[in-house]
Amino acid sequence: MLASINALFAESVATLQSWATALFAKLPNMVVAAVALALGWWLGKLAQRVAVRASQRFSNNAQLNRLGALGVRLAVFGLALFIALEVLELEKTVASLLAGLGVAGVALGFAFQDIAANSMSGLMMAIQRPFQIGDLIETSGHLGTVCHIDLRNTVLLRTDGIHVIVPNREVFGKPILNYTREAPRRVTVAVGVSYDADLDQVERVAHEALCDVPNRLDARPVEVLFTGFGGSSVDLELRFWTDNSVQGGWLQSRSDAIRRVKSAFDAHGIEIPFPIRTLDMPGEVVGALGQLGSGAPGTRAGVAVGSAAEA
Repeated sequence: MLASINALFAESVATLQSWATALFAKLPNMVVAAVALALGWWLGKLAQRVAVRASQRFSNNAQLNRLGALGVRLAVFGLALFIALEVLELEKTVASLLAGLGVAGVALGFAFQDIAANSMSGLMMAIQRPFQIGDLIETSGHLGTVCHIDLRNTVLLRTDGIHVIVPNREVFGKPILNYTREAPRRVTVAVGVSYDADLDQVERVAHEALCDVPNRLDARPVEVLFTGFGGSSVDLELRFWTDNSVQGGWLQSRSDAIRRVKSAFDAHGIEIPFPIRTLDMPGEVVGALGQLGSGAPGTRAGVAVGSAAEA
């Protein structure tokens, strides 16, 4: 029994001695590997800064520049990592690591499909740049100013003051209305005038009223277009172009146009009629309603119905 214990102890000591010998033999390689990793980390940060400065000369897309610089940093550090593993003579470990990364990548791809889709959508938007921070856009049913863009989400400040976080997949895969990209924007005001109105006078008065709207672009003409015969009016559209570079300028221009057209029509006696409805009822129904109205003077609704029937 004692002999077995002594033999086991001796074997353990021999194993430890062999490990210590191997460790001391590999110590220079370990130092070189550690230096390679530290140098790779430092060179990666340096390469990232250089990449950011270089990309700013060719692109003003800050998000895309940061993403490219991060890729450069990871590539430099990854190269240093593989060099360190080669110095430590861990070629099999490198192969196993690559295989494991491939399997893990496939598994993570299935597990995080939404995250991957949002990230790819964010990357594509960073390249195509359909909008930028500060633009007023409408997408996925939300209208607001772009506050922040990253690889996963786009943050909007809605016109009612509420922040909305929209996944990039929802933004990239649906129509985007950008109200800020182009400075000129057309304002359209629909109005109707009485059938008794002189349409030439209506056109002249409306044109004069719109010419004085603040913020209107003089390079584009005012348009007064008659669009059809409505139920109680002749319908027309008033169109002009305004400078949309100022937030809310389009809404203010439309408000000013409505006020000016209403004042001009009132000053020239041009009527904007109320909607008119004509009821066609059989004679016996009209007579019954008339008797109801005259026979129930205490009932206010009955008098109103009778008066409407007689009219």
